[in-house]
Amino acid sequence: MTTPLRIAVLGASGYTGADLVRLALTHPGIEIAALGANSKAGQTMAAIWPHFTPYKLPTLTTAEAIDYAAIDVVFGCLPHAASATLLATIPDTTIIDLSADFRLKSADSYAEWYNTPHPAPHLLETAVYGLSEFAADTLPGAHLIACPGCYPTAVLLALTPLLDAGEIAPERITVNALSGVSGAGRSLKEANLFPEVAEAVHPYGLGHHRHMPEIEQQLALAAGEPVTISFTPHLVPMNRGELVTCIVELAPGRSLASARAALADRYADTPFVHLLPDGLAPATRMVRGSNHCVVNIFADRIPGRVIVVAAIDNLVKGSSGQAIQNMNLALGLPETIGLEAAPLFP
Repeated sequence: MTTPLRIAVLGASGYTGADLVRLALTHPGIEIAALGANSKAGQTMAAIWPHFTPYKLPTLTTAEAIDYAAIDVVFGCLPHAASATLLATIPDTTIIDLSADFRLKSADSYAEWYNTPHPAPHLLETAVYGLSEFAADTLPGAHLIACPGCYPTAVLLALTPLLDAGEIAPERITVNALSGVSGAGRSLKEANLFPEVAEAVHPYGLGHHRHMPEIEQQLALAAGEPVTISFTPHLVPMNRGELVTCIVELAPGRSLASARAALADRYADTPFVHLLPDGLAPATRMVRGSNHCVVNIFADRIPGRVIVVAAIDNLVKGSSGQAIQNMNLALGLPETIGLEAAPLFP
């Protein structure tokens, strides 16, 4: 690759921004040209992220000070609303947004779930939803790519092939989800202090989590009809990792074997999503630090039901890794480039 892509990472002082920089450092087709972090402007990355001490990186600056005319790809790792407000002003650049701002197609739904009017509703229809394994046809040439949330990524990878193939019923889908504390961001929050989360697990967002409409929107596209799910996330005392357990009902005439075959067929040639051997349960340790997802399906003790389990790293496949995967697909690069690292274990 003779001319590397010049990228800007906005929100480089947060977990997703830092992980995106980590992955970009190993991507041979990328030059990290600008790093935005308004509250840390003027500081070096090493000052706030000591693990970047060996690397020469741009000094952090305000997002407004970046010359976007010299940037090929902008990664937005900003909070919702702030992301759309800024990104809507950047023309003629590939934009990959890791916030929630362009995931929902309905501005009304966004306002309902995020408690604020959408800052750029005119862009919602043109934004490509970047669940990489299901967006290969829509990503090439896209100007604005909305990266899925971490929970939606895991749930959709587990269930979309089954709904596409008519293997499961779209009603009565129950999802129990577990996430590491990094999913809550780096800002100081009492509930995320070590004494609050260590040696404990607790549910949150009971009955009303912001990822629910995103999951339902995408599952409905696969099912060809509206889908309503029961979704309960839990915070677990680990830094990174995510696991979802989905309890679903088989469609009439379908079986565990046919559902497993549908998953096997769909992911047979994908580099990052893997159906595990029969009987082996996915675990976050299988994917930690990597862009991989592991999935498996099991019989429930209740006839006609199956349990689908998926595990990802919430900061990589659930965020920054998928963002780079989307960039690769959008710009005609090999899908796996920059993402080849094996999971960390132990």
